[in-house]
Amino acid sequence: MSIDKRQVQAVRDNLNSVATVIENLAYQQPPSIADLPDRSISGDKIRGGTIAQFSSMGIKDDSTRLVVRVNNDGILTDFIDVETLVGDVNVEGNLIVGGSITATKLHVDELTADVRQERSSPLEFVATKTESVYGKGLQWKSDQPTKQLVLRANPDRIYFTESVDLAREKSYNIDNVEVLSSTELGPTVTRSNLNKVGILTDLVVQGDVKVDEFLFWNSTHGRLGIGNEEPNGALSITSLESEFIVDVDGATARVGTWTTDDLELITDDTARIQITQTGHIHLGPKGQQTAQVSVNGKLAVGVNNIKDDVSFHSAGPIRFDNVRFESGISAPTSGFYTKGDIVWNEDPKPTGYVGWVCTREGTPGVWKPFGLISS
Repeated sequence: MSIDKRQVQAVRDNLNSVATVIENLAYQQPPSIADLPDRSISGDKIRGGTIAQFSSMGIKDDSTRLVVRVNNDGILTDFIDVETLVGDVNVEGNLIVGGSITATKLHVDELTADVRQERSSPLEFVATKTESVYGKGLQWKSDQPTKQLVLRANPDRIYFTESVDLAREKSYNIDNVEVLSSTELGPTVTRSNLNKVGILTDLVVQGDVKVDEFLFWNSTHGRLGIGNEEPNGALSITSLESEFIVDVDGATARVGTWTTDDLELITDDTARIQITQTGHIHLGPKGQQTAQVSVNGKLAVGVNNIKDDVSFHSAGPIRFDNVRFESGISAPTSGFYTKGDIVWNEDPKPTGYVGWVCTREGTPGVWKPFGLISS
């Protein structure tokens, strides 16, 4: 059988090419594009080996080292430079971002940060079917008790565990009206349960006033009570069961005791005038003869209208220097009299007498006329 020399040469050439490829693979030197024959290769027929500078319509390989590894767990690589990730992405493990994150919404179960946060929208806490907004807010945690600024219920209120310290020129406002500053209460603060205040200036009070369960102002009746919550005068001072009042009844001013107690006017802690509960009036200290009473004008006893021609006017008998003086139409026929008492004749007539004098005490005693009136 004859062999065509051209066919033998072709086989020899092909074997040389394969030997060259095997040699290059053994030394891990990828063949150049120029050394490879320009022919069509099916991917189904390629297994193993290295393909350098591979490219297609959607892929271009410029790497000179291993960058991407593909196995049954997925794709492994160190760096990904991508402009857009399309679809949902799940990250299992930690995600470290060296630049900025811009997101339409960010949902997290826990956020730990030590950086400045800039916001252009409010911080919102939204209630769900299983979660309420109560107990939500700001918390500061350390080895000390947690400090909170949160929303609480029953009633709804903002609860803060710490003191609030405003700058001196700032104030607390309600409905844009200042209610408390560093120096004063606002004009709308009308009710308070203050237990202690300092020095007050220009105090104006409307309504009832109670001071230490001792001083009482009754605004309904316009009365001030000291020791008495229900005073009986415009001014009432009460101690134990005694009440002293100062009052005005129509056009009459009244001063005295409302209760059945004596009234004394004193100087140097000594009673100079005493009015007993039964109406007796005593001038000067009891048991002393040192009191001096001057009446600059006229004095009347038992008389409503004093006669202008006398300085002393009495409607009944008087006793002068322990001698009784009275008037009548005859000597007394009843009553006890002492020696020296005189009865002046109310109806003197010529040849009559000026009066009668008691010459011996008794009931009525012995009486003699005196002072014969000429005819």
